[in-house]
Amino acid sequence: MHTNLITILGPTATGKTRLASQLAHKYNGEIISADSRQVYIGMDIGTGKDLSDYLVNNDKITYHLIDIINPTEEFNLFMFKELFAKSFSVISSRNKLPFLVGGTGLYISSIIQNYNLKKADFNSAQVQELELLTLAELQNQLIKLNPNVHVKRDLLSKNRIIKTILVEEAKEGLKYFPKINSLVLGVNLDRDEVRKRITERLKKRLEQGMIEEVQQLLYSGLTHERLLSFGLEYKFISMYLKDDLNYDEMFQKLNTAIHQFAKRQMTWFRKMEREGVKIEWLNGPDFHSACKIIDDKLSANS
Repeated sequence: MHTNLITILGPTATGKTRLASQLAHKYNGEIISADSRQVYIGMDIGTGKDLSDYLVNNDKITYHLIDIINPTEEFNLFMFKELFAKSFSVISSRNKLPFLVGGTGLYISSIIQNYNLKKADFNSAQVQELELLTLAELQNQLIKLNPNVHVKRDLLSKNRIIKTILVEEAKEGLKYFPKINSLVLGVNLDRDEVRKRITERLKKRLEQGMIEEVQQLLYSGLTHERLLSFGLEYKFISMYLKDDLNYDEMFQKLNTAIHQFAKRQMTWFRKMEREGVKIEWLNGPDFHSACKIIDDKLSANS
């Protein structure tokens, strides 16, 4: 199967996004973000949403799955997979090459290792619509979806039939998930360099107004409890704003937490390798080496 996706992964602060944008510019691509926090509107500095990274030679690289949901709302793996599939098909229909880019290992794994998620929403408006149907109508609908259904057990209670219909429809939706064959590039630097970059970047983001960003989220109605759930920057700055930590404590604890996070990211990527994912590691965001690997792969496609 031809390579139909290029994935660029790596720990935080290694320059993945900028590299991905340069590559998308060269190979007529668009970017799908695999970052569990950049989906949220208004969480910009703390999530490292450096939108200037998407500008290459005055061309704006199109990106997907950034700024799509309010921070008061939940976002999860199932939603990510669903939106990835939509973005992937839109990009492919334009004859462009999709680039999946980010550091959220779970999201990346779910695509390139093809996690099979089945989710039925038992609280959806559809439930109320189905409840209006007669038992016979529900039975017919279910048999259309799955002719092999266990008639005696599943077709006697309306409630059970409705649940089974929702599960069958969720399965049906996943049949249409695109077949993915991804080339995977990993961006890494030696540990000391990553540490240095993390600390420098944290100082810079605080100067750019990261504390004010968190204050703004609180003014807009987000609770401290919700901020804690986002972890890292939002957690420790929230604690600072509540006077649970002074500025120096906040900086030290947050800096340490980001270093630990980068380590956990690498642990996840090594686990993917053990599970059979081939990652072509680059020493830093090395554009020329990345092009060589991509050219070799794409020429093997043709």
